[in-house]
Amino acid sequence: MAKINNESELVKKALSVGALYAEKRGYGKIEDQDSVKLKVEFVYKVLIEDKLIQPLAKGQISDPNMRHKLALWISRQLPAGHSLLR
Repeated sequence: MAKINNESELVKKALSVGALYAEKRGYGKIEDQDSVKLKVEFVYKVLIEDKLIQPLAKGQISDPNMRHKLALWISRQLPAGHSLLR
């Protein structure tokens, strides 16, 4: 798995966009006191449920891999030339 430039910033953006998406779809709301790990898992599962990303293989499910998937997902959603894609 290749490291993505600005991966941590992309994950932050994915969490904010994913949280809004999940709330609008009726999955619930991410609370401020929730841990980042819980937020990552929640958004990852919502995106899988709606078939917006392909799930990781059973042996590959881990926090770093879920973060990477979220970074890939949001990098495809951002417009070309976005500052996080440089």
